[in-house]
Amino acid sequence: MAVRPKKSLGQHFLNDLDIARRIADTLSPDTLPEGAGKWGSLPILEVGPGTGVLTQFLLQTGRPLKAVELDTESVGYLKKAYPHLDVVEDDFLRLDIGKLFEGEFVLTGNYPYNISSQIFFRLLDFRERIPVCSGMLQREVAQRLCSPPGSKVYGILSVFLQAWYDCEYLFTVDENVFTPPPKVKSGVIRLVRNSRTSLGCDERRFRTVVKTAFGQRRKTLRNSLATLLPPEGEILSSPLLKERPERLGVEEFVELTRMLTPGEGK
Repeated sequence: MAVRPKKSLGQHFLNDLDIARRIADTLSPDTLPEGAGKWGSLPILEVGPGTGVLTQFLLQTGRPLKAVELDTESVGYLKKAYPHLDVVEDDFLRLDIGKLFEGEFVLTGNYPYNISSQIFFRLLDFRERIPVCSGMLQREVAQRLCSPPGSKVYGILSVFLQAWYDCEYLFTVDENVFTPPPKVKSGVIRLVRNSRTSLGCDERRFRTVVKTAFGQRRKTLRNSLATLLPPEGEILSSPLLKERPERLGVEEFVELTRMLTPGEGK
């Protein structure tokens, strides 16, 4: 049974077994950063397994595995090729993934290009349940998620993810190992939950500040945050307002949020 890659679903099926094995290894206790090995035996949730090229190596770990797949044709193929695999036919972005496992689990996949950013926003909703996430996505997006402050590609999702995870770009994957080949290279990343338990500011306000700041990223924060600034007060003399948003790290955005929150600002 052949599965046709569907452009509407952003499908590019990986056909290189070595790359698939390397992605699976990103969740191995032996490859996790120091202190993160304790998560190396958690259940695995794979997003977009397609024809199961990565799935076969995840099954070899012996850990509980569930695979979420929206494409009916792929679901039929997976159930025949891997009869013991728990396949969930659903849209990952709409599914209540917290009900799939009790307790913590890890996330991985060859993520569909057209929803990769949305997948990582979804990850943040379950950050207390997902201590480790790895996988492959479009290189440009992968680099953005892991880029430090000061980088031209550093942006909204970079800040949101790095507030809660240590983000690492692992390696680049060429176009010719996919069917059909995408027009861009791919990148494999790994995110490991950091020790932060609280931002130290109102999280909803934090998100508003970050999104507003990057909405006009070429302007200084004094200009891009004009709608959020009070008419007077100490914040107007803050050196942070002289910077552009890509120059600020998570802690600076937290400080800025506190200054812009009634009752907390100076």
